[in-house]
Amino acid sequence: MIKVSLIVMIVLTGIIGTILKWREEAQARTQPRPKKRRGLVAGLKHDLNRWVTAAAVAALATIIIVGGLNWLRVWQGS
Repeated sequence: MIKVSLIVMIVLTGIIGTILKWREEAQARTQPRPKKRRGLVAGLKHDLNRWVTAAAVAALATIIIVGGLNWLRVWQGS
């Protein structure tokens, strides 16, 4: 079960991170603002924040998915 959890978390983190990036890009297209140029450190912090958020959401989703599968197994009596 641990390997399944890790694989699910890694896949979900990638998917959620990509979705968050697409969402930020879509919002930037619909709300034109003068683009401020971010420095290297600010850009890296922004990217790290996105991936940490994606990892947190993926961890919660994994707990719910794998926990739900575990409870299904318990209720079936195996």
